[in-house]
Amino acid sequence: MTSLDSVRSSVVTALRAAGCVFAEDEAELILDAARTPADLTALVERRAAGEPLEVVVGWAGFAGLRISVAPGVFVPRRRTEFLVETALRTAPHARVVVDLCCGSGAVGAALAAALRPAELHAADVEPAAVACARANLAPYGGHVHEGDLFAALPDALRGRVDILAANVPYVPTGEVGLLPAEARDHEPRVALDGGGDGLDVLRRVAAEAAHWLAPAGCLLVETSEHQAPSAVAAFRRGGLTPRLSYDDDRYAHVVTGTRPA
Repeated sequence: MTSLDSVRSSVVTALRAAGCVFAEDEAELILDAARTPADLTALVERRAAGEPLEVVVGWAGFAGLRISVAPGVFVPRRRTEFLVETALRTAPHARVVVDLCCGSGAVGAALAAALRPAELHAADVEPAAVACARANLAPYGGHVHEGDLFAALPDALRGRVDILAANVPYVPTGEVGLLPAEARDHEPRVALDGGGDGLDVLRRVAAEAAHWLAPAGCLLVETSEHQAPSAVAAFRRGGLTPRLSYDDDRYAHVVTGTRPA
């Protein structure tokens, strides 16, 4: 066994002992991210303590892109790629895109990469997320704003947005404690907690979105299966024409609301 094989084996053993189901795959990513033996030890310890793998190695794969992820920032989920795909099918020629509740900016980056050129704006209430999104969206000329939902956006965007992607928090308050420890203990609560029934933020976005959308522009949010009917109703109350899409493989549910032309 070579020295590298020995190191790899010890990393796999440590990760497996910590309960990592995909210890071999995770070990390869951690070994690739480590710059020194001391760095490797620190990364393995962080992962074994329950820190999300993406935060440990500093990036997450999303829609074919490598998205930088920092501590205290919501980790993009693969199921949210379905939101991006739905947006691109709905508005394939979009020129103005907003990524609201942007977190790392993964959704905005994926949309911008597919739509180039596009005017891209993103916003989040968390300073750590804003800093992370600025790094991820810089290659696309994205403008990242800090603030609460639409209050963060420049007024010049009103009535101009073709795609408004809002990956709002939708976990009911009473269920946040039931989330995996990786999310519960290491991601900002504001990115997870959607209020009593999980739809508080979604309702706020749906109520105001029509003022920001261009004619025939669309709002897209991710939600759960049992929340979808209430989300559709909220879109309709906001003056949008709703449509529910779902992907069985990723167990992803996306509500799209279109502003009448």
